[in-house]
Amino acid sequence: MKNSLILGLIAILQLTSCSDKYLVYRNNYQFKSAKGQPDYSNLDYWAAHPWKWDPSDSVPQPLRMEISDSLVDVFFLHPTTFTKKKQAAQSNAAIDDDYINAKTDYSSILYQASVFNQQCRVFAPRYRQAHIQNFYSTDTLKSRIAFDLAYTDVKASFEYYLQHYNNGRPIIIAGHSQGSLMAERLLKEFFEGKLLKNKLVAAYIIGWPVPKEYFTSLTTCTDSLQTGCLCSWRTFRKGFVPRYLKKENGNAFVTNPITWTTGNEFASRKLNKGSLIKGFKKIYTHTADAQISNGLLYTRKPKFPWSFLYLTRNYHVGDINLYYMNIRENVKQRIDMYWKR
Repeated sequence: MKNSLILGLIAILQLTSCSDKYLVYRNNYQFKSAKGQPDYSNLDYWAAHPWKWDPSDSVPQPLRMEISDSLVDVFFLHPTTFTKKKQAAQSNAAIDDDYINAKTDYSSILYQASVFNQQCRVFAPRYRQAHIQNFYSTDTLKSRIAFDLAYTDVKASFEYYLQHYNNGRPIIIAGHSQGSLMAERLLKEFFEGKLLKNKLVAAYIIGWPVPKEYFTSLTTCTDSLQTGCLCSWRTFRKGFVPRYLKKENGNAFVTNPITWTTGNEFASRKLNKGSLIKGFKKIYTHTADAQISNGLLYTRKPKFPWSFLYLTRNYHVGDINLYYMNIRENVKQRIDMYWKR
């Protein structure tokens, strides 16, 4: 029984990607920036890039017989991995911090960015992300400066991508959490009302709210085939509303990642085609259902081995992983429709 409990705890740690396994990979990230700034002509400053092997190229064992295509690019912006409390006084991560870069690549890039690798070339820039405390700080000016610096890098990386790598290819913009905050700004500046919108297959703005008034012409996707639109959701256990979200009062676009609609119909876990949870080896089917309510996405407690130990009601860390196969399928659907269009 003792050994079984240990194995179960390991499974939960793998779901939340918070074990310190990243220490093993630090030696792979020993590059240094002379000016403390990213240089996007150097592949070290890309967490994912098609000209090198990186964790976004990984494919879970059950999917290794898939036929891949890559006529579309995804520009993926990773979530916050600069989270240690003892570093909270440092507003932004150092671009060449070996631990943070290892953590980013073997958590977000492996478990999230990889969802796009069947159909896309994956580009994911490193950026001087804001420390997680900036989301909660009462010093709003300091936090805004931190997020602005992060966006400065994101913008520079995207401009470099457009100039050197895009060559007119269709684009998917995607992100999670802080990465989605950055993606919103990127879409606003480069796509809304611009010619580049014609190249937008879709945007997946996950784990961060998209206020209904934020965009004027970019709209939420209302089915699984629409293109040039955006999808967004934040996942919680049914009935749970975090205190910090109560003031939103539903003012956010929400997409159901099982049905790809925006209504409040319930989607059974039987329609969930697979979650990527443990060790990047196995796809677990029928794990989580989905239903939209008041600007949020809800599921009953997910079912996977040892899930009874997973006590949190905030499934932010699993926004992508709980619906991994449905997202993977939908990326292909939207790309196919983009070419038909």
